[in-house]
Amino acid sequence: MRKNLICFLLAVAGFGSTSMACTNFIFTKGSTTDGSVMITYSADSHTLYGDLYHWPARDWPAGAMLDVVEWDTYKPLGKIPQVKHTYNVVGNMNENQVAIGETTFGGREELSEQPGAIMDYGSLIYITLQRAKSARDAIRMFGEFVATYGYASSGESFSISDANEAWILELIGKGKVEKGAVWVAMRIPDGYVSGHANHPRITQFPLNDPENCIYSPDAISFARKMGWFTGEDKEFSFSDTYAPLDFSGARACEARVWAMFNRVNANMGQYQDYAMGNLVKGKWGYVSNRMPLWIKPDKKISVNDVMNLMRDHYEGTKMDMNNDIGGGPFAAPYRWRPMTWKVDSVPYIHERATSTQQTGFVFVAQSRNWLPNPIGGIFWFGVDDTYTMVYSPMYCGMTKVPDAYKVGNGDLLTFSPTSAFWAFSMVSNWAYTKYDYMIKDIQPVQQGLEKKYVAEVADIDKKAAELYKKDKASAIKFLTDYSVKTGQATVKRWQELFQYLFVKYMDGNVKKEKDGKFERNPYNQPVMPSQPGYPQWWLKEIVKQHGETVKQIGPAGH
Repeated sequence: MRKNLICFLLAVAGFGSTSMACTNFIFTKGSTTDGSVMITYSADSHTLYGDLYHWPARDWPAGAMLDVVEWDTYKPLGKIPQVKHTYNVVGNMNENQVAIGETTFGGREELSEQPGAIMDYGSLIYITLQRAKSARDAIRMFGEFVATYGYASSGESFSISDANEAWILELIGKGKVEKGAVWVAMRIPDGYVSGHANHPRITQFPLNDPENCIYSPDAISFARKMGWFTGEDKEFSFSDTYAPLDFSGARACEARVWAMFNRVNANMGQYQDYAMGNLVKGKWGYVSNRMPLWIKPDKKISVNDVMNLMRDHYEGTKMDMNNDIGGGPFAAPYRWRPMTWKVDSVPYIHERATSTQQTGFVFVAQSRNWLPNPIGGIFWFGVDDTYTMVYSPMYCGMTKVPDAYKVGNGDLLTFSPTSAFWAFSMVSNWAYTKYDYMIKDIQPVQQGLEKKYVAEVADIDKKAAELYKKDKASAIKFLTDYSVKTGQATVKRWQELFQYLFVKYMDGNVKKEKDGKFERNPYNQPVMPSQPGYPQWWLKEIVKQHGETVKQIGPAGH
């Protein structure tokens, strides 16, 4: 288990209730260019160190017990019986191409604690991945686990996928009232895309369609018992009942899903006001102007597209983070915490975009049904801010992970020169200081590597599939060697990039280049660097606030 992967965002007045901040997008096979199913996850937290988990496949003796440890705190919660065989798990994907992501929504405060419960949301994910053969299998296990062992976390949305289907499952515990949780899972229709970002998105759901909707028997009756709903079953909204939507839920959470929808469907502009928190309440207090749970994209989406959809600062919308003074003179689309602030007693907010500085790790889990499972599943994995990181391919059948990404190679308080997380964090944090300059150096390298890897895996797939027919062990070794080698090469390239950026932009200067090298004079010394200074609009702000003090009244100095 990994400590502190819970994704912290907002728990302050002015931005609503407690919200945890991660982002998941979901793509069905009919929505993608190659017919693969994909889910994404950015695990965002100010206390999360990004590394790549691995549980090898294993057989267990009869009577073996599994220690359940809370994901965020390492607190022992209890024991459950172990199964006879557990599957290989790399990150959040197992050898059967089953993948699971999550975002925390919190929900009704009175349901946040359940004494005696021993299954937290992190344990649900990783224990299930070690046991599930399919997405539906995982959904069944979720229901059985919380019913048997109770639920020890607040409300969660989960993305659950395999090589054929993608589901969204939303779940919240029953608090101190009784053991267990209420939940609803809906299959995303083929050809459509969906997502969630720290607010539950399932409202009304079909009551008699088990092929496409599975739910706990008391999902509605428990709400009646608590006095939160008195209408007809068909009118019941899971989201509006168990986590009523407010300004915070829309602007800080739903807006990220809208931003992705808006990039893949030209008609989504109609929901911009909703994403900005302008909510219309209807019957039962439900929000009546919500955007759909899923939409059909205007065109099919590639794995490179999916990677880049996780890179967003609301560009081109009213919430664009590049277009105001908050980004400083070099237009950094980031806002440091806290998220809410006041001027003259008037409350304001900073936007919370998909790309954010506090990302621990991010993935695109790609499942492909035309290949054997260990080859078909690619866990595209990266660490730190999505805008300045690289997705590296990790096949779900691999039996070890690259040393640079391995758990234990540094932590958030221990710098490691061989760590992927620290390599990427050095580049991103240096870039924040002169962003509009440095991002132009970073993204060509990023996009070049990712396009190269996507092109490479077609050949790797073919070779691995041929090997798999003859000798499965050789095929697995081949995939492992490729994944490890590529991951290590990614980190090495990023370490080199940091060195280049540090030299080029130190002291606020910009070193000059010629023929791909830093320029020197005939005597092998550096030529005078460029000193581009500040943009005119920034200088005008300085004059507004401090002009009389800095105004020149004599001959110019040096």
